[in-house]
Amino acid sequence: MKRILQLFLPVILLSHVAVAQRTIKGVIKNNEGQPLAGATVGIKGTTTYALADSVGQFSIDTRKEPPFFLAFSYIGYKINEVHITRQTGDFLDVTLAKNDLLGEVVITARRRKETLQAVPIPISVIGGTLAEEAGAFNVNRLKELVPSVQLYSSNPRNTGLSIRGLGTTFGLTNDGIDPGVGFYVDGVYYARPAATTIDFLDVEQIEVLRGPQGTLFGKNTTAGTFNVTTRKPSFTPGANFELSYGNYGYIQAKSSLTGPLGDKFAGRLSFSGTHRDGLIYNQATDKHTNTLNNLGARGQLLFRPSEKLEIILAADATRQRPDGYAQVYAGVAPTLRPDYRQFNKIISDLNYTLPRQNPFDRIIDHDTPWRSSQDLGGASLNVDIKVGSGKLTSTTAYRFWNWDPSNDRDFTGLQALALSQAPSKHRQWSQEIRWAGNILPRVTGVLGVFAFGQKLDPDGAHTEESGRDQWRFSQASTSALWKTPGLFEGYGIKSYPRLKTFSGAIFGQVDWAITDKLSVLPGLRFNYDDKEVNFRRDTYGGLQTEDPALVALKNQVYTPQAFEAQIDDTNWSGQLTVAYKATKQINVFATYSTGFKPVGLNLGGLPVTGGKTMLDLAVIKPEEVRHYEIGIKTTPTDNSIVNLTVYNTDITNYQTQVQAADLSVNRGYLANAEKVRVRGAELDASIRIKDFLSFYGALAYTDGEYVTFTNAPPPLEETGGPTFKDISGGQLPGISKWAASLGGEVSTLGKFVGQGGSYFFAFDTYYRSSFSSNPSPSKYLVVDSYVLLNARAGFRVVNGLSAFVWARNLLDTEYFEQLLPGAGNAGHYAGVLGDPRTYGITLRYSL
Repeated sequence: MKRILQLFLPVILLSHVAVAQRTIKGVIKNNEGQPLAGATVGIKGTTTYALADSVGQFSIDTRKEPPFFLAFSYIGYKINEVHITRQTGDFLDVTLAKNDLLGEVVITARRRKETLQAVPIPISVIGGTLAEEAGAFNVNRLKELVPSVQLYSSNPRNTGLSIRGLGTTFGLTNDGIDPGVGFYVDGVYYARPAATTIDFLDVEQIEVLRGPQGTLFGKNTTAGTFNVTTRKPSFTPGANFELSYGNYGYIQAKSSLTGPLGDKFAGRLSFSGTHRDGLIYNQATDKHTNTLNNLGARGQLLFRPSEKLEIILAADATRQRPDGYAQVYAGVAPTLRPDYRQFNKIISDLNYTLPRQNPFDRIIDHDTPWRSSQDLGGASLNVDIKVGSGKLTSTTAYRFWNWDPSNDRDFTGLQALALSQAPSKHRQWSQEIRWAGNILPRVTGVLGVFAFGQKLDPDGAHTEESGRDQWRFSQASTSALWKTPGLFEGYGIKSYPRLKTFSGAIFGQVDWAITDKLSVLPGLRFNYDDKEVNFRRDTYGGLQTEDPALVALKNQVYTPQAFEAQIDDTNWSGQLTVAYKATKQINVFATYSTGFKPVGLNLGGLPVTGGKTMLDLAVIKPEEVRHYEIGIKTTPTDNSIVNLTVYNTDITNYQTQVQAADLSVNRGYLANAEKVRVRGAELDASIRIKDFLSFYGALAYTDGEYVTFTNAPPPLEETGGPTFKDISGGQLPGISKWAASLGGEVSTLGKFVGQGGSYFFAFDTYYRSSFSSNPSPSKYLVVDSYVLLNARAGFRVVNGLSAFVWARNLLDTEYFEQLLPGAGNAGHYAGVLGDPRTYGITLRYSL
């Protein structure tokens, strides 16, 4: 992997060979006619550039026959590209427009181009350049810039993406539930949460919409939406190469090439590769684990036969082969089980000693290999046609996901669980057709239809297998029969969960400008869902015996299960927003919306009580959402933004994932909490001072609780007591009361290796308060508050060589991202560790 990435270094140093020469002179000014000393003029697609002098004048030897493009750039101003032909004169008068109107950030959240401050939706926008320079190359790192976003991942499959604490169920993933946060890339819906762990590829912009968005997007989004836009192919030749080196053997290479393939065709090819050595040392294997090993590529072909028609064919593929996602022993909770069933007594009787008590020593002795291999990819065809006063868009897509894991779910060097593997294959297709534009002189809108199908099957079988030490972890009495040699060794289950779903929807939203200041935005959605599950689980191995007493002991660990379920449902949901533009600088809005998440189907097995499988939990009820929101967007000056949103979300039949003490319930099971409530406030602000100083920040207060949940499993420390517990009034998992981010940058013009640009220093900080890390609140499974500080400094240019050094978690903060109980609830729990201090250097070359 390292060798592949290092091949990009010589590519970065390539330059074009001069084939001709022509001198072009001119002057570069701003809108007020003032000269822009130090502005850069460069030839697109080459390394040739020149700088404007103290009175804004420049002279550049092109060394290239027309036609070509000259790109004029200056910090704080928009890039201006001039097409040079044989008829173009030898003196140019170029004007650059300021780029300091923060409210003019263009977004596509409502399926058409609009400015951020004009849209009555709480949205956070992260530009691709900021994401790249801040090291936010995937969603998990992006959350440090958008505090309302939470992502938890104990491996790619077990990834939960939430906005305002709602979305994917917290904990270990159950594939039978729909995500509540939509994840879109160039209009294509990604159904598997694992997709959020892959590296971004050539991203132009990331929009994070908060709150239900079912009337704007094809798939139900009860909590919010990630709308990722990649850079399109361009008819102007261009190339970017980037290489990063860091500690822990970190190396990341990125590249992107674009240009014309004819008069009507253009292409773009992007690549990303990331490698990092492991951050945890495994004594059992004598090597470090939790590596990064990612490769991704994306290709796009643009066909633009006229100004009214644009067609883009895109394909992408990502391969991940990390040695990792290992969790470390983080502590032990005393349970209500007898003394001989306490974790410390169990490991003492097995003559086992933990390699470390302090999880931040980052040392484990796991004897089952950790593996999290996945392949993701697909293809899409996007067609945009100008129809009447609007645009008709068709997005057709097919995607796949192949998952091949191995986990050590007892989190120790003991052979309690010898195998924990759930290889899977997922296939999905989607078709969305929508029209966006002007309906009447004062009415604009979005109308669309959406169809989506998916199929999820095991790749062979999902396997859970006991080891030689399982008898001591499962021992539920003092009977000597538990010690029967070989009774549990090799005893396991093979599960075959199969899911097939179809979802169809008609959705729309209009914007009626009653007056120049007052607008009403109603939206409506009709949804149809059809889901089918077939689940079978067989036991195998262990001591082959017909002794009823021994068979009964084996059945206390694993039992066969089988069930089928098929259900379809329809639902109407919608929203109503009233927006009032009090002044040019103030935009106020209020929204009431309803949301819907379809029925859930348990695909990880069902709990057993009294020797009987609880088949009534095979299907869980759909979620119903009632959401209220009031917001104000202000632009105090042309260079500043202050936005505030206050909201309340009530959910009936909240779909939650709960951990059971039953080993046969693989990764937990789904259940309904009768009612939950999330309320909070969000403050976003940014300011730019002159052309050299900027700050941005966000503050989120979130209060989430189970209003009513009377039949929840007990927390870890109450294992051995009643099977269920009323946790009404308890805290929802994964939600910090307070989360905040703050960043800024200072820059100054200068030269580096003979080229003009800007030197800069930038920082980002991220804070979140403590949060519950278990669906049923536990005083042991609480992640403490923490603060992260990231910084970077260097030199950047629009075209040419940029270089900067960076550091993430500069203060080397020790923190958990998540805490998880061990399988079977023996009392011990493990932690997903946050990364330690990392640092490195990035070189970027643009043509």
